[in-house]
Amino acid sequence: MRVDDETYHDANAPIEDRVESLLQRMTLREKSYQLTSAPPWWFVNPDGSVVDGSARLLEAPPGHIANFAVDDPRMMAEIVARLQHEVIDRSRLGIPLLIHTEALNGFLAGGHMVFPTAIGLAATWSPDLVEQMADTIRQQMRRLGVRQALSPNMDVALDPRWGRVHETYGEDPYLVGALSVAFVRGLQSPDLRDGVIATAKHFIGYGLPESGMNLSAYEGGPRRTRDLFAFPFEAAIQKAGLASVMNSYSDVDGIPAAVSRAVLTDLLREVLGFTGFVSSDYSTMNHLFERQRVARTPGEAGRLALRAGLDTEFPTPFGFGDALVEEVEAGRASHEDVDRSVRRILEAKFRLGLFENPYPQEQIDVAEIAAEGRELSSELAKRSVVVVENAGVLPLDRGQRVAVIGPHADELSYQFPTYTYPAFRDMMMYMSSGGMGNMVGIDPGMAGWNDTVFSDVPVGDYVRDSFGTRTLAESVAEYAGQTTTVPGTTLRRQLDVEGAQAAAREADVVVLALGGASLWFNGERTEGEGSDSADISLPDAQVALIDAVAATGTPFVVVLFQGRGYALPESIRSAGAVIVAPFGGPFGPQAVADVIFGAVNPSGSLPYSIPRHTGQVPVYHHQRAGVGYRNPLPPDVPTHYLDSAATPLYPFGRGLTYSDFELGGLTHDDECSTSGTMKISFSVRNVSTHAGTATPQLYVRLNAVGVTRPAQQLAGFARVDLEPDSEATVTFTVAADQFAFTDLDDEFSVSPASVDFSIGLESDDRRLSGSFDLQGPTRTVSSAERSFFSDVSLSRP
Repeated sequence: MRVDDETYHDANAPIEDRVESLLQRMTLREKSYQLTSAPPWWFVNPDGSVVDGSARLLEAPPGHIANFAVDDPRMMAEIVARLQHEVIDRSRLGIPLLIHTEALNGFLAGGHMVFPTAIGLAATWSPDLVEQMADTIRQQMRRLGVRQALSPNMDVALDPRWGRVHETYGEDPYLVGALSVAFVRGLQSPDLRDGVIATAKHFIGYGLPESGMNLSAYEGGPRRTRDLFAFPFEAAIQKAGLASVMNSYSDVDGIPAAVSRAVLTDLLREVLGFTGFVSSDYSTMNHLFERQRVARTPGEAGRLALRAGLDTEFPTPFGFGDALVEEVEAGRASHEDVDRSVRRILEAKFRLGLFENPYPQEQIDVAEIAAEGRELSSELAKRSVVVVENAGVLPLDRGQRVAVIGPHADELSYQFPTYTYPAFRDMMMYMSSGGMGNMVGIDPGMAGWNDTVFSDVPVGDYVRDSFGTRTLAESVAEYAGQTTTVPGTTLRRQLDVEGAQAAAREADVVVLALGGASLWFNGERTEGEGSDSADISLPDAQVALIDAVAATGTPFVVVLFQGRGYALPESIRSAGAVIVAPFGGPFGPQAVADVIFGAVNPSGSLPYSIPRHTGQVPVYHHQRAGVGYRNPLPPDVPTHYLDSAATPLYPFGRGLTYSDFELGGLTHDDECSTSGTMKISFSVRNVSTHAGTATPQLYVRLNAVGVTRPAQQLAGFARVDLEPDSEATVTFTVAADQFAFTDLDDEFSVSPASVDFSIGLESDDRRLSGSFDLQGPTRTVSSAERSFFSDVSLSRP
């Protein structure tokens, strides 16, 4: 079909026609660069002036601008506007830029609210609030003209040695899927003209890297890949219209995901039904050429990736751009492949309405922006705090003498891990000063840019000034009669353990503030991108601190600030209570203090299992029947290991409250057709004197024919708020095709089978249980018709 050359200007024309109109006018070089991105400092300076030499770049401008951020939202809006004017007014075709940024737990830009990190969002088990958060981020990004987020992270994280667990929603595909769908819905909105493109990462299997090391290969067969790791992506595609996906850096079955047609086309598009564009993770082409050695030249890396289904190259041209032009002109790459990817990018820009509205909002109220999401961030932080152990110590009585001891006692920066703005600016300032091997030497423009857009304020002062963040010790002091603060150690080094021990002896109770920190390659850390651990034990310095405090005999409460599970020492078992808190952002320490003293009744539940020992990992709850700790013990054999139990120390879904709940009144259908639905109902009653929130969880076990299925899989959950001596009836409506899997014939189907189920307040709580039969013919289930989540309804007497 040929359309008028000017059709692409017509906002009322069908998008397909507008795409073809523009594509017909583009040269090969313009097309190839439309698939690339560039940093803003290649075009404009922070003051809005034009960079010398940018006119040459405008001969074939990039289609995207790479992630950047500045302290001042007004400055950022002005930079975005200047970038768009440069490309629209000065290039031949005036195609607007698609500017992207990170938004894992807040718009990664100065002056905007930060929310708890993703694993903390998962601990809330609150998809509704995650959707609200994403909707707030959507409005903030649109205001500044940034229309693609490189978020959320949909990796199912099964290995706690991997440093990026905190960026994920945890170990369970159902929970990860529910929160991923919520995030995408909130960010993209029903009409993408009002939305921001969500980018799901990392496709696929990235959350189970070999040896727990970032960038390592994912060793999983097609059945596991399709049935487990693809689940969140598939749910977001089908339930929320996911518009972009980012490739994994890893090999998948010996082929880098970025050049695997089986991954990026056969699975992603033909099986899962994805119709958007695939965004490259940063420097993917460089990895193919320099690290994985699967391409002899940059152009060959670009050709292989393009053919596989990768549509962009971020952050700068290497395998696309001129290198791709050379491949096409030499006959090694096809015009058709280039046009296919360019169509996808142009379609996204037309769907966003960029051609009609490419610029930021003209008036930016900095104070109003800074306040957006404040109450929501605080509420999410409160819901993210998980009490995993309580021997009746919590909540603490107010007015006591409290010693707050440990590396997290008076440290603010640890609450802001990688992929938050404070950590981002800290890394950029570190790089500008010559850190990380003076990586800025690769791009000299970055150093001058950073010196202008970031104020010279340390990260601790920045978060205190920007958000009013207070340390845990300061937050505890609101409730305590007297507070003493002694760090005792850094994360890994002893400082003054004797002083900490002395403070403990003088206190009525100790709050031991322990755990880890996630940073971007710089500083003392235990987690983060490129910061993996062979041993996930709590660092020795902190173990010595626990031992010293425990030896005083003073009652103590342990707070573990962490983004993934740590193996804990035996001495921690003598604590009166154990709290697991994520990196909670501005209000993380306050949320913990509120829980400790009972101002907040805890309601968080673990989104991952906490192992007893590094040697157990991975130790996720949905291990297959007959595998790992789901393997029945032989007669007279007391434990799976000779030296340890194989079960987790704290199971997935665990979360104690200050209320007591009873579950009962179970009713359920006894059978369900392979094309039908069935109902499971039960009551939840608060039998305590405290209003609280219960999180009942439904787990199922499909006893399939010929294929080993999980010993249990999460199939539904609900948050139920109850006043004292009140109850509610919860009904899960479960569709048969929630039990679909890749069968013996490699068909994705639902088949006749018996199904066992249990309902409890954590994954190994089976206080209610039953079974039903799936009956009828085997039915092949396509992605488009699949049900992903149970419907949940609540009724109250």
